[in-house]
Amino acid sequence: MNKIEATEISSLIKEQIERYSKEIETEHVGTVINVGDGIALVHGLDEAMSGELLEFEGGEYGMVLNLERHHVGVIILDESTGIKEGDTVKTTGRILEVPVTEALLGRVINPLGFSIDGQGRIEAEEYRPLEQKAPGVMARKAVEEPLQTGIKVLDALVPIGRGQRELIIGDRKTGKTAIALDTIINQKEEDVICIYVAIGQKESTVAQVHETLKRHGAMDYTIIVSASASEPAPLLYLAPYAGVTIGEKFMAEGKSVLVVYDDLSKHATAYRELSLLLRRPPGREAFPGDVFYLHSRLLERAAKLNDDLGGGSITALPIIETQAGDISAYIPTNVISITDGQIFLQSDLFHQGVRPAISAGLSVSRVGGSAQIKAIKKVSGTLRLDLASYRELEAFTQFGSDLDEATQKKLERGKRTVEVLKQGLHEVLPVNKQVISIYALTRGFLDDIKVEDIRRFEQGLHEYFDRDEEGQRLLQHIKEEKTLPEKEALDAVIEKYKQSFA
Repeated sequence: MNKIEATEISSLIKEQIERYSKEIETEHVGTVINVGDGIALVHGLDEAMSGELLEFEGGEYGMVLNLERHHVGVIILDESTGIKEGDTVKTTGRILEVPVTEALLGRVINPLGFSIDGQGRIEAEEYRPLEQKAPGVMARKAVEEPLQTGIKVLDALVPIGRGQRELIIGDRKTGKTAIALDTIINQKEEDVICIYVAIGQKESTVAQVHETLKRHGAMDYTIIVSASASEPAPLLYLAPYAGVTIGEKFMAEGKSVLVVYDDLSKHATAYRELSLLLRRPPGREAFPGDVFYLHSRLLERAAKLNDDLGGGSITALPIIETQAGDISAYIPTNVISITDGQIFLQSDLFHQGVRPAISAGLSVSRVGGSAQIKAIKKVSGTLRLDLASYRELEAFTQFGSDLDEATQKKLERGKRTVEVLKQGLHEVLPVNKQVISIYALTRGFLDDIKVEDIRRFEQGLHEYFDRDEEGQRLLQHIKEEKTLPEKEALDAVIEKYKQSFA
């Protein structure tokens, strides 16, 4: 039997003492006192922060939304069926974040950044908190660069600039989403990254949007963030913030971004549901008092940054659904006051066959002509007046009185204006061809063409400009110089085509 040396034992003990490091881990743990409808009330988390991520005992996650005296109100981000009273909850010390990476382009994700398109996980190096402070006054620059939508009536009458917030508002089934999708499709050559946020949409609708964008080759530069109607209310509430957070990464790199929120009415409804379950006091139409701040802090994050910060921009196109054309309801008036103008769609126009059904009288862009190229600004100067006086006269002529020649002329021009501004679904038009169409209209080249032949004439005119050598030169001039080419040359090409038009 070997004798153990005392010196050996002491050296072993010394070695272990040297290797011993004192590590104490502290965790803040609370207990669920109430759970249901995607909400949990947790007692004992005095250290929790607003917006902090919490982990439940079954591995589910939640986010702190309410800080009460004796408990915190938590919105549950997974299915809440596994959570029961008495379960332990621990703080993570992290604010809710979303992955931001180039790899998101072309993908469909949920508001937490997980892919839902069946194409595997998205690997991301960088994460950003969902709630960010909007750029301040000095970080911004005036909106002056146009964001072309490819829709004649918008680019001519309600121009959108990069960094602007333009509301799309109208009743259901009037073509609001179609306008947003056409704008995304038109960014193909424009070097703009697009983010489409679907809030409370049917999953079949989101699949349809994805298919449309894919068919037009737009998914290469588009990210879809979807919180469908079957998801719990907390995800619907987080969706738009996730969309703009991803956009901010690209904006910080000096790129232009377009974010579509479809739609903020459902977002406000989801927030109302959460607030009432958390027992926050209801206000007008049962919405909580901070529903204005809900949308203002989201839309203020759209901006055109100054050159020192890279000159990137986020353009926001929020969508609001009205009931029976009532734009004086609570949420519509709130969002109208936050945005820089609105595109108003009318059901009457839609049913008359005027597509897109945009009301030129009620639609406005508060950035106006500064977001237009000189060429389109010049040709569309009288367009709004022509349309307004035509609508007025149209109502007047229903009484069947005799009309003098000038009035008759105005009516005929108005009919042709309405016809030129019509556009098929997903038939976007480059701005140089829009200039040609509106020039031909406002300079009277269409006055003797039959109204029913206008669309055919316009299509043929564009094809002729593409074929004709002089026509190609003029189109190129508008595209590069952004100004109207010499009047004589333009008139000559249109006149030449008009003679061949049968």
